[in-house]
Parts: sequence; C-alpha cells; structure tokens
Amino acid sequence: MTFQTPFSLLGDALAARGYSAPTAVQAAVLEDEALGRDLIVSAQTGSGKTVAFGLAMAPEMLGTDGKILPARTPLALVIAPTRELAMQVSRELSWLYEPTGARVVTCVGGMDPMRERRALNGGAQIVVGTPGRLRDHLERGALDLTGLAVAVLDEADEMLDMGFREDLEELLDATPDGRRTLLFSATMPKPIVALAKRYQSNALRISTADASSGHGDIAYQAMAIAPADIENAVVNLLRFHEAETAILFCATRDNVRHLHSSLTERGFAVVALSGEHSQNERNHALQALRDRRARVCVATDVAARGIDLPGLSLVIHVEVPRDAETLQHRSGRTGRAGKKGTAILLVPYPRRRRVEGMLRGAKIPAEWLSPPTADEIRAADSERLLSTLLTPVEPSEADTAIAQRLLAERSPEDIALALVQAYRTRLPEPEELLASEAPPQQGPRPGFEASTWFRINVGRRHNADPRWLLPLLCRRGHVSRSEIGAIRILGNESRFEVPTPIAARFLAAVRRTASEDDGVEIILAEDNSPGEAPRKPHRGQERDAKRPGPPRDRNFKHRKRMNKPNG
Repeated sequence: MTFQTPFSLLGDALAARGYSAPTAVQAAVLEDEALGRDLIVSAQTGSGKTVAFGLAMAPEMLGTDGKILPARTPLALVIAPTRELAMQVSRELSWLYEPTGARVVTCVGGMDPMRERRALNGGAQIVVGTPGRLRDHLERGALDLTGLAVAVLDEADEMLDMGFREDLEELLDATPDGRRTLLFSATMPKPIVALAKRYQSNALRISTADASSGHGDIAYQAMAIAPADIENAVVNLLRFHEAETAILFCATRDNVRHLHSSLTERGFAVVALSGEHSQNERNHALQALRDRRARVCVATDVAARGIDLPGLSLVIHVEVPRDAETLQHRSGRTGRAGKKGTAILLVPYPRRRRVEGMLRGAKIPAEWLSPPTADEIRAADSERLLSTLLTPVEPSEADTAIAQRLLAERSPEDIALALVQAYRTRLPEPEELLASEAPPQQGPRPGFEASTWFRINVGRRHNADPRWLLPLLCRRGHVSRSEIGAIRILGNESRFEVPTPIAARFLAAVRRTASEDDGVEIILAEDNSPGEAPRKPHRGQERDAKRPGPPRDRNFKHRKRMNKPNG
C-alpha cells in the first residue's frame, strides 16, 4: 500500500521505508485547511512529527514536477534543541527528500564549523541545526535566511526551557515576513504562546496529544517507598523488567554520578549523561546504548533532551519530576512510534500526596504498585530462562559437537543445572527492600521505663508504616532496632519513643543526617507523649477551624448591638 500524499516523490520515499498510512499528526498537516498556513502543532515525541513537518513544508519546497525548487539560499530552516535531535531530524529529512534532489545541511555544536560553512556556501535547500550554532553562522554571514520559505521550530518548549529564546528571536528576525512558521511542541506553556503570537499569522492549532492519558503508549506506574529504599528499588526494577534499554532520571549531576557508580558496581551495563560530560563522551554513551553494549542510561533532564533510543521500553523517575510537563517529557522517551513503554515514578512516602496531585492535574492514570521483591524477580528470571531454553534453535556443527560431548560426559540433569547456574551468575543480585522487613515490637518493654517521644512529619495520610519507619529511624539516629520503642501512626505525623538516656545522642545524630531524606523531619515531641488523635470536633468547630484567625465568637454581634450607645 502506498502512503497517500499530494507529493508523489515523497510518497515513494515513504513507501520505500515501509510507511503504509500516516500517523495522526501526519494526516493532520496534510488536511486542506493546513496547507500554506502557519501551524502550532502539539504532538507527543515519537508520534512521527519529523515526517509530519517534512510533509507540511513540501508545498513551499517542491515544484509541479515534484522536484526541489532551484534556490541560491535555503528554503527551509529546522531548529532543534539538541545536537542529537538535530542530527536525527537531518537523517529523516535526507531520505524523505532524496528523490526530490534536495540538499540537506546540518549545523550543530561539536562539529567542524568551517566544514559547515563550506557546505552552506555550496548551496543547501534545507538547513537543520541547533540555535547556538545557527546563530553563529548567521552572524558570520555564512547563513543567508533572506529567501527562506519555511521555518520549523521542533520541540520549541524545550528550546525555551534551555534558554535559547534570544537565539530563536535573532534567527526568526532574519527571515522574510512572508515565510511560513511551523511550531512543533509537546506542551503549550505561556512562553510558547507568546512566541507564536509574535512570529505567526493566523496560525492553525493542531493537537494530536491525548490529554487524558499523557501518552497513549505509555503505562504509568507509581511506587511509594521509604527514602532509604530508592536505590535498591531501582536495582529491583531493572532486574524485574530486564528491559532492552532503560533510562533513569535524576535531578542533579551528582546524583547521576552516584547512581551510575552504584549500578556499575552491581554489574549492570550502564552509561551516564549529564552536564559534566563532553560531547565526545555523550557520543560514546549513546553509541553504546544503540549497539547494546550498554542497556541502562542514567541522566539528568537537560542531558536527555532530544535523545531517541530505539528499543527504549522503560523510564524510571528515580527522583520525582518538578512538574507534570517534566514528567511527560521524561516519559516521552519511551512508548514511541506505536511501541509500548513503561514509566515508573519512585515516590518517597512523604511526597506521595504531592505526586498524586500532580498526576491528577495532568490526568495521568498511574497505577500504584509495590516495588518487586527479590522472590518476584527470581520467579521472573526462571520464566525468562525457561522461555529462552525452550525456544527452537538452529545449531551449527560446532555447537552440535559440543552438545554431544557434554551428553557423553554428563547427565542431562547436570547439564541443565549448569545452564541455570550460568544464567543466574551473570545477573546482578536483587536487593532485599527495607519495607519488607518485620514490623517492630509495639508497646512498653524493658529499658523504656523512662522514654522520650519524638515526632516525624509523615503519618497515615502519607502511607506511613512501622515496617519502613523503623529502618529509617535507625539509620538517621545511629541506633539499633532495640533502641526504638513504640511507634504511633497519626494523621499527619508519627511519634516514636527512645530511651531517655540515649535521647540526646539520638537527636544529635538526626540533626547531622538531616539532608539524607528529602522532606523528612524528626524533632522532639513538645508534650513528650504518644500524641493520641483528638476527638472529632462538632460541626461548628469544624467551620471555625477552616476560617483564618481565631475561632469566631458567636455572641459578638449580639453583644455589640446591646452595647451600642443610644442616639
């Protein structure tokens, strides 16, 4: 079946690549109302938008014979936020426009600028690049935009987030007034709307993003865990899913460095991407992921922008994203081009309510699950091993000879056992999560005749549980299990007792380790009590409690009226 498009040569190129029907965004830009107009397209990454804007700019690029129009200066300019994305776009447009005779030139950081200038001087109908490098060529006179017919801003929201506003404005100001501007963005924040108003005229809004699910091919999961369990939960998730390629998002380069080292120690094939890595290091890391020498990438948000990794099926938010847009940008690295993906949020217990609100506001139906246990991982390993060994194979002569020798020297049971052990020894061991440990003993016991009560700012509303509170308190306070007494879970906080003789030492240790757990605060209980929950107030007290300021005096108006002077 031929890809139906008004441009026969582009249709031939698409058919040769196996395209049989347009995606939603590709079909939308080919509608009659979209032809010749400025466009604001809101489409998720991985939805085929590169081909979409390649088709959208065709009317200004091609003659009646389907060939590229002759031009001394570029007809189309495509601006992308990162080097990787720009090069990916350039590759896509090169094969798409190859039958038309169009010449595509790429201008990105990390490449030889003199070579790019020579390519621009040699004539190019389509120029693809990053904002900074394109601006440099423009200011040096190597890039002439006076004859531009179409300007495309790919992932415009990310370019503004990365601080490229001035570069974009200088580039667009250098283009003629009559050019079309196609703005592609996964989200539409206010700065994007302002940019569109300034540089577009009568733009058509196209949205193919499914707002109800965040991303139609991504299954969202959330896991509320103890802060001390996060790294072990990452290990277990990687082992449980055994994804072809996975990306783990951290908030800072220091956290990327730490997690990368920890996973490397455990035996995972892992690379790192953050602001401290050079372009050459980034290239080597991405190539290792593409040729399967590495299967896990630990990255910051900025470093991962524009990355397109085939086979990426798992995204783990090791640290909670700052907002729903960041969550969707991160998660959009998977579930691309019709493939299914999984995005998992690791949520420290104290932050569960915030994350629930973020998911609710973004209309993302995440499933709340427990992280996989070591037993569940071993069971999954067994299923994967059986599936692998029971799959029919076509052995070579050398393999057959080895198999016959093994059968002559060992029993089938011994050979099968050796295979199982060889499979298991190459896999990193799963971790025992703190949350799975036995709950602490409740109530008074010897040594707690004199005790001091403390407060921790997580309670029933945060899913607090003694099973994960106990290890947290021991680690933060540098005490043993036997030195933590009763634990009381209240609404917004929990209280626990420590023997009075060690209370000062415990408090000093807690203060020294205050930065270990985001949002977890441990302080002395002012009333030195278990803090039993108060009785439910009657309706009038509830109304007063919701009002700012002191409780209302219900007799105030009556007294004021009675005391008002006559006359």
